[in-house]
Amino acid sequence: MSSTRRLSSTLEMTSTKQPASRRGSERRLGDRRGSGYSSGPSRRTSIDPSRLIPMDKTTHVGGTNDFNVVFIGAGNIMFGSDEGPWNHSFRFEHKLGLRLKVVALIDPAIERATGVLQKKCNSFVVSAYQATRVFKTLEDFVKNMSAKDQPRAIVVGSPPMFRGTLQPGRDIEMQILKYFPGVAIFMEKPIATGPKHELEQSFQIARAISDSKAICSVGYMLRYLKAVQKMKQIIEENELTVMATIARYACAYESIAKPDWWDKSKSAGPVIEQGTHFCDLSRYFGGEVDIASVTAHSLDWDENAGHLSKMRIDESKIAPENRIPRVTAATWKYDSGAVGSFIHTATLQGHNYSCELEIHADGYSLKLVNPYVQPMLYVRRPGDDHEQMYTFPDDDPFFSEVSNWIDIIEDIEEDPEAAQILSSYEDACRTYELTWAIREASERSRAARLAASKAAATVFEEEGESE
Repeated sequence: MSSTRRLSSTLEMTSTKQPASRRGSERRLGDRRGSGYSSGPSRRTSIDPSRLIPMDKTTHVGGTNDFNVVFIGAGNIMFGSDEGPWNHSFRFEHKLGLRLKVVALIDPAIERATGVLQKKCNSFVVSAYQATRVFKTLEDFVKNMSAKDQPRAIVVGSPPMFRGTLQPGRDIEMQILKYFPGVAIFMEKPIATGPKHELEQSFQIARAISDSKAICSVGYMLRYLKAVQKMKQIIEENELTVMATIARYACAYESIAKPDWWDKSKSAGPVIEQGTHFCDLSRYFGGEVDIASVTAHSLDWDENAGHLSKMRIDESKIAPENRIPRVTAATWKYDSGAVGSFIHTATLQGHNYSCELEIHADGYSLKLVNPYVQPMLYVRRPGDDHEQMYTFPDDDPFFSEVSNWIDIIEDIEEDPEAAQILSSYEDACRTYELTWAIREASERSRAARLAASKAAATVFEEEGESE
């Protein structure tokens, strides 16, 4: 245990190292780094974990000019709640300090938006919000904005069913590209929760964002965990080839009282809406997935083992075909030949979730435990059957992803150790594609099982009648 404490202390001390010198951007838009997948070769696809500085130890980005931001969405993702650690506005306030100016808050629920805005104006961050105006739509803001309201960045935290497509009213990305070409975009995940046939539209949006050279980051914040970057560091330094990824996401269903979450027609199901983080991490380590190889099975509400005793919603109000599975288990092949597996369960009661990710390579196993609350990493190396445990106190991946994105917008001085955007829009589309492939594979498996059961029952009845 003492070695673990010493290691944790070392990680904490090195995390206070200040980043390389910075300068304001003097580049033309066409020369700026794009959304990650088109960045220059000097940018890494990982970050040295010692460079991920805790929010309370970082310094505000220098400069005296205002940093104008538009927030789209006035819900929990943007302004926080008691349900979890998400709160983008809080991270922006700490990153930008007095430079932050939220020029517009866009949400069709005007009363809610006005309420959260008033709370901010009654706090110590009033300078960021005292001139903020509330609009129902982005178009309304454009019609009423002045030159001084031009945003440098737009943060999209609206529900995923209202984005990720080319359909009017669900095309916020294309609206942003139309009205604010080249302006940086931060997009929450998953990128969409619409029907599968709209997936190609999401890829079209990714290409449009790439062509625009906009700096776009998607909020797969677990990629920015120190523990995850430590795993990347071990793999890179030892020149390992990943052989298998094993992911498990067990949610505490008793704490989920939102009816839409239990309805596949509204949330797209738990693998797409919730398990997306661990499918994304699996891809981050395993590489691209052979989508045709995805197979999956599910335990559903109408099976003997699928009964849940502490649901807080009335599932009878949801159409049977839209009720979510209790368990979904999937496997697939990566293009590299490696194998991936993922299991999502809605089985735990209480409030705490249980989530783990294992990465296996020749002689090595890397196991990430409890990434949402207190990440721990267990590493087994060649020559030692015992696991070494790493802890990462005071880590905040939500802040790290925002900080990294703003550093790139601000055009931090080129540094061989600096990172690119770790999750581009195109990359997020591929994670979305994988989650849909898992859902569809599990539904095909269920349909085949039901058909076989029905056929067997028919044969039994016919045999009974013949007797």
